[in-house]
Amino acid sequence: MVRHAGPVDRPSPWPWLVPVAALVAGALFASSVQASQGEDLRADSARLPDLIREQTRVNTDRASEIDDLQARVDEATAGLAPDDQETQDLEAEAAAISSVAGRTEVAGPAVRVSLDDAKLVGGEVPEGKGPDDYVIHQQDVQAVVNALWSGGAEAMMLQDQRVVSTSAVRCVGNTLILQGRVYSPPYVVTAIGDPVRMRESLARDEQVDILRQWSVAYGLGYSVEDVGEQTFPAYSGTITPVHAEVVEQ
Repeated sequence: MVRHAGPVDRPSPWPWLVPVAALVAGALFASSVQASQGEDLRADSARLPDLIREQTRVNTDRASEIDDLQARVDEATAGLAPDDQETQDLEAEAAAISSVAGRTEVAGPAVRVSLDDAKLVGGEVPEGKGPDDYVIHQQDVQAVVNALWSGGAEAMMLQDQRVVSTSAVRCVGNTLILQGRVYSPPYVVTAIGDPVRMRESLARDEQVDILRQWSVAYGLGYSVEDVGEQTFPAYSGTITPVHAEVVEQ
């Protein structure tokens, strides 16, 4: 004789599911906080151009302040000990190397190289091609800069800034960043020196030759012109290197 027992009271899962769910939620929250470093995980890309423009304006203002402060420092240094021989020797040594460091205004005949992205019909990239094929890249600007230095350039300007030994040419997307300022193409490199030597250096440089070939194949802008007598302002930024390496002779 089979006997059926009454309803069986099974333990409810909620008493242990609730703590587990809370633990998982807490772990996810902690991961989100750590990943965002306390900021919104969703980047506000729409504000990026405004932020870049604002930072560029701030950098320009600070550069102007640096110029004023440097002038005051130079004036105070000149009047510090005018009759001290050691001070005079140091000033003479500084003056001798200031032109090489870009600390003096320079004038002379110049060559100008202009680089620009390709002009796409309708703004559309042709089928089978990539958008990177139609824009000027960091290596293109750097190749021109290096070729001009190799051709004996005595001073150089990139856009509206003086280029010195510590200047770094960097591109982010299709914009160029130089010493804290952001530029869009066209990019203009102007160098003072012997125009014939600098043109010859551009003509024989392998990287620049690749750029010329690319300009023909994809329509990139590349032009070289003599611009006559030019005057470049002195570089006012810092020239203290952050990293240095001694080359063994």
